Amino acid sequence: MSKFLTRAVTGLAFAAALIGCIYWNQWSFGGLFLLITVLGTLEFYRLSKKMKAQPRALIGAVVAGLLFVFSFCLASGIAEGKHFLGLALILIFGLFLVELFSKSKQPFLNIAFTSLGWIYIVVPFALLPFLGFFRSDVRTEDYSPEILLGYLFCLWLNDTGAYMVGSQIGRTKLFERVSPNKTWEGTIGGLVFGVGVAVLCSYLFDVLSFSEWLGLGIITVITGSLGDLVESRLKRSIGVKDSGNLLPGHGGILDRFDAVLGSAPFVAAYLGWLPS
Repeated sequence: MSKFLTRAVTGLAFAAALIGCIYWNQWSFGGLFLLITVLGTLEFYRLSKKMKAQPRALIGAVVAGLLFVFSFCLASGIAEGKHFLGLALILIFGLFLVELFSKSKQPFLNIAFTSLGWIYIVVPFALLPFLGFFRSDVRTEDYSPEILLGYLFCLWLNDTGAYMVGSQIGRTKLFERVSPNKTWEGTIGGLVFGVGVAVLCSYLFDVLSFSEWLGLGIITVITGSLGDLVESRLKRSIGVKDSGNLLPGHGGILDRFDAVLGSAPFVAAYLGWLPS
């Protein structure tokens, strides 16, 4: 099978699985992204070892999964904020106690990279449930997949538009030191495609108004593109082409969700600032 065909089949299958799990119900969505969160965290820890760090991968992955579960329960109304905050603090600061009794020569380097995995990987994924339990007109504990799907469509069409336009007319380098193939022309093309999808979503999904979808699309595309560059900077700093090989032709979890890692916190903050 050719590289292009492998990439196309893998991409379509993965997109179908994401859309299906998000659309089916909150449990299939939560289960899938719990798995993605843990795998992405472990992938980051593997990359960290190339930077001479020894993160506590098992502890970090377990805490990553628990933090996602806590966030899901908080967003869905299963748990209250005080329960989430207390357990999260115990789990996070328990890492210091682990290193206190370890024989590591660089305990705080281990703490730094283990906790960085939670900040860089877990926090963005843990904010996604809040998109699934959000409506602008009323605050509800009922799951609604429209915003999640619209958000991902904006990211995917931004990526597709950037590639299509950049490969055809791209001349002006965007950030050559970090990502030599990206151009301003492609970036603008991606912006048009991504925001265009947000406008389309405003007619398909009534969970947000036209202006709210427009704002979401602009924020998603800009911060998602920056998230892509951040992950490229990470890979370039340690000399790897892909973050992993989980998805044939697409690399690893971080390669596929770099835009989510960069955009989810900003999108969640934007939705939180919308008037009730």
